[in-house]
Amino acid sequence: MTIELFREDAYLKECEATVMAVTERGGIVLDQTVFYPTGGGQPGDSGILIPADGRRLRIASTVYDRDSGAIVHVPDDSGEVGQDLPAVGTAVKAVIDWDRRYRHMRMHTALHLLCAVVPCGVTGGQIGVEKSRLDFDIGEQTLDKEEITAQLNDLVARDISVSANWISDEQLDRNPDLVRTMSVAPPRGAGRVRLIKVGEDVDLQPCGGTHVKRTSEIGPLRVSKIENKGKRNRRVNIVFADQAGRDQ
Repeated sequence: MTIELFREDAYLKECEATVMAVTERGGIVLDQTVFYPTGGGQPGDSGILIPADGRRLRIASTVYDRDSGAIVHVPDDSGEVGQDLPAVGTAVKAVIDWDRRYRHMRMHTALHLLCAVVPCGVTGGQIGVEKSRLDFDIGEQTLDKEEITAQLNDLVARDISVSANWISDEQLDRNPDLVRTMSVAPPRGAGRVRLIKVGEDVDLQPCGGTHVKRTSEIGPLRVSKIENKGKRNRRVNIVFADQAGRDQ
């Protein structure tokens, strides 16, 4: 299995790696990687792989292979037909598109703050470079866009620490309230589950994504829109505050 370097240090921008396999569809499997694969509402990383000869193989996305569970780096063939793929055993430098990843990290952490501000079950979510959202089963509650925006920015301004640790599957079973997502269960199978903790009592829940170290890194936020998605379901969309007019 690929060593997931991004899991321990989300700030790694590149690493040395060896090509372990090339899939039938041309996906590249490395022995270790800094590329985050699509999961938990967070898009997979893009970037480049650079073999010793200096070629730059563009990677459009990164995904988990459904059958093997391997992390697959998907080459970008949009601009030219058939980029030359490195052979098995080739040493490469793997470099992510850091600007894109860092925005995902900021957005993903912001959604943890949104979970803290809206204490309801989460029925869905999606992370993007410009806009992210969570869907909540709010029951009889009402949500106010300006109030949520103010509470989010208060948490950002407080420069709260964000950390990760691991618990066993059994520990999670004994603490089911840690799971906020109603439709998607935390990833299991490895015998342990990763928890993301914001401050001492702001938010604590299982999550495999990438996050910033302190809430101040997120920057000012704005709730751009709250959508009615059913009798009990509300979709809360957030954007970075400097993205004026990008509310859709």
